[in-house]
Amino acid sequence: MQMEGYNKKIGEFGENIAAQYLERQGAKITGKNYYTRYGEIDLIARLGDEILFVEVKTRTSNDYGYPEEAVDWRKLIHLNKAINIYLDKECLNDIFWRIDVISVEINAKTKTAKIRWFKNLGQ
Repeated sequence: MQMEGYNKKIGEFGENIAAQYLERQGAKITGKNYYTRYGEIDLIARLGDEILFVEVKTRTSNDYGYPEEAVDWRKLIHLNKAINIYLDKECLNDIFWRIDVISVEINAKTKTAKIRWFKNLGQ
């Protein structure tokens, strides 16, 4: 149970780092942690004329692989369903959108984070 709280804090920390990173790249964060019955959309952002639906994966070690490797085809299917609910609810069905993944690797010793942005993972 204690590990679950730790993982949640690491995940929230990574999402905040990812949001700040996107803002530095010119994106405007319009939503965080959008929940649907199919799962959660971590970040929703606008960049130019596109909406970005961003899955953020954060790790403090690579013992279980790189963060982005946790986004498999099952996750993408659930994410697509969640996105469709969001687009319907917000009446945004005619807008360009994409799915991105931001990978955050935290180094506690050096107090740094390595960020990788994987763009347009498919719809």
